[in-house]
Amino acid sequence: MFLFPYFNIHSTPLLVLVIQALVLVGLLLKRYAEKKNASDAILAILLLIVSYTQICYTVGFMGWYDTFRNTKINYFLIPAGTAIAPLIYFYVKSVTKSNFKFLKQHWWHFAIPLSIVVYRLTIYTYDALQPGFNETQNGILKIELDEPFVLPILSIVGFSVMLLYLAFTIQLYVNYRQKIKQYFSNIFKLELNWIRNFLIVFTILFLYSSIQDFIGSVLVDLGYDERWWLNLCMAICAIYIGLKGYFTDTTKLNKLDFSFSPERISIPEASKDSKKEVENTAIQAIEALMQHEKPYLNPDLNLSELAKQANLTRGQLSEIINTGFQMNFNDFVNSYRVNAFKGMLKEGKHKQLSLLGIAYECGFNSKATFNRVFKKLTNFSPTQYLQSLAG
Repeated sequence: MFLFPYFNIHSTPLLVLVIQALVLVGLLLKRYAEKKNASDAILAILLLIVSYTQICYTVGFMGWYDTFRNTKINYFLIPAGTAIAPLIYFYVKSVTKSNFKFLKQHWWHFAIPLSIVVYRLTIYTYDALQPGFNETQNGILKIELDEPFVLPILSIVGFSVMLLYLAFTIQLYVNYRQKIKQYFSNIFKLELNWIRNFLIVFTILFLYSSIQDFIGSVLVDLGYDERWWLNLCMAICAIYIGLKGYFTDTTKLNKLDFSFSPERISIPEASKDSKKEVENTAIQAIEALMQHEKPYLNPDLNLSELAKQANLTRGQLSEIINTGFQMNFNDFVNSYRVNAFKGMLKEGKHKQLSLLGIAYECGFNSKATFNRVFKKLTNFSPTQYLQSLAG
């Protein structure tokens, strides 16, 4: 038995990582106090809960529980997944929803973890009133009620809650990625690949934890050392999430409302032929605007700006593009940019500028977006297309 504090290969890495995670929690809370970004507060609380579970394991590996045998830590090892799951959901929602605010009704998402905290405090209070409690680690309710009956139930509840919230959050993110294509012409800076990585990290941790719990409860008893690897992974992931969350701008949509529904152009009572004629006129007007005014050359062009130029509402313009051109807004605008790029190549512009330089002149704002869009719309890379012209 080693006396606390015992620094070893298990405790030292966790200690260093946990301290760094807590520093990031402090930085996020400081920025929240200054700028009031909900995403900073939610991520800080998420990291704090993850760090709390790591602290419990860290001091264990440092010999605390061996040195102080009557520590009541088992009462306060709350199943963290029931709180982490809704925090993951609200963090992604706070980043992908413009002007997000945490409302009173959102507290219902935390009913389970809050109930667990109240339950644990209740059995702790009861056990603390029993004689001899100070000389033992666990009291009568912890031994006879919590461990044999409640903990197995909480394990199932925690698994179910995390699975459901991860599914909801992934759906939320996928819907966001589809939505921005209906509003923005350049989406590279708004794709939020950081959020994709954030969800991948927690999905992997969830799978790892679930497999470990299954093995530990069904196949073979896993000791403290065997469970160390999961805690190390969680600590490393906490640092990654904290750093990326702090240094990534997650406020891009704060002052922008791109919530709208496609709507038909209002047409008085008329025949189908008349309606078709009006729709064709609207399509031709949009084509003329794109060809003569060339709004697509503006890399920041979005649905609102183009709708103003076309004297339409956002919903009307979206409906025309979706039904008349069979495209979303992003593909519609970028198709003009690709055609402009092709025209410049035929004019020999590549002899004066790089392909990327030409792409920027045509309204693209990133190399990754340009290459991906060009390949999607032409089935050629820009270089292959240029070679085909030369051939």
